[in-house]
Amino acid sequence: MTRPHPSLTRRVALAFGSFFSILSQPDFAAGVERLRAGDLDESVPSAVAPVAAAPSAPLSPAVPAVPGGHAVDDRAALQVLGLLQRDARFIDFIEEDIASYGDADIGAAARVVHAGCRKVVREYFHLEPVLTEGEGSRITLAADFDAAAIRLTGQVLGQAPFVGTLSHRGWRATETRLPQMAAAHDPSILAQAEVEL
Repeated sequence: MTRPHPSLTRRVALAFGSFFSILSQPDFAAGVERLRAGDLDESVPSAVAPVAAAPSAPLSPAVPAVPGGHAVDDRAALQVLGLLQRDARFIDFIEEDIASYGDADIGAAARVVHAGCRKVVREYFHLEPVLTEGEGSRITLAADFDAAAIRLTGQVLGQAPFVGTLSHRGWRATETRLPQMAAAHDPSILAQAEVEL
């Protein structure tokens, strides 16, 4: 039986939730990579099962992973998540049950979340494409291409040089400018509860 395609609202929620899961959960990322390569059957393994909440995500490539799948500096990951909540209401959006909303309502909310997320990323990170050629361009990868920065998809046969079509330019963080946190600050408080008097 063919599964129905998810609505735009569901796809937006999946995209945001998957973004942080891919960054913070190596098993989840591996499952998504296998799915994109067409290596999964109809069953969904636990590696790509939905997660209940957006986990903290290390966005700086300078923060190495340690055994157990946790970032060395959870404070920085929580700080980024807090900034996304402050400027984009990101957590509010992800935690909202949007199934009952129409696509137009979700589209309007997604614009606000998008603008806030873009502001945070541009203020605290400098990003550059991994490859500068336009998407859809035919490119040749020499034998010494950076396999950590370029993933081959499709039918990968033989040895480099490889000639293929650039389907995504990729992104590389070249600078991180997160503000210094006060020692007494609790980064696990991503947004304070608000009580109006």
